[in-house]
Amino acid sequence: QVHVEESGGGSVQSGGSLRVSCSVPGDTPMSCMAWFRQAEGKEREEVAAIDRKGQTKYTESVKGRFTISRDAGTNTIYLEMNRLTPEDTAMYYCAADRMHYGYQCTLVPLRDMDYWGRGTLVTISS
Repeated sequence: QVHVEESGGGSVQSGGSLRVSCSVPGDTPMSCMAWFRQAEGKEREEVAAIDRKGQTKYTESVKGRFTISRDAGTNTIYLEMNRLTPEDTAMYYCAADRMHYGYQCTLVPLRDMDYWGRGTLVTISS
């Protein structure tokens, strides 16, 4: 059983910053890790992804505001979120994948990730 452990999140005023963290314990390397979010009444969307080489991709609405990073050689990633707006309010989920995507992690939509966390709530007040 692979556990995806998320931490961070919380509440902040519009314009503020938050950081969420995610770790997949164990020795099995995850080739692709990503953050998704789902706002109330909306479909889940991919926010940012990173492969083991550190290549990244972002959804358009967070480019320039969010930064995904990864501790080199580990299954620990972070999402630094700046200039937050109420539209960023959502449950944020971390997902990890062993081998479905590989180098395509940052090239294609991630529709079939192996492992998911339970989510951490991010609330932005205006």
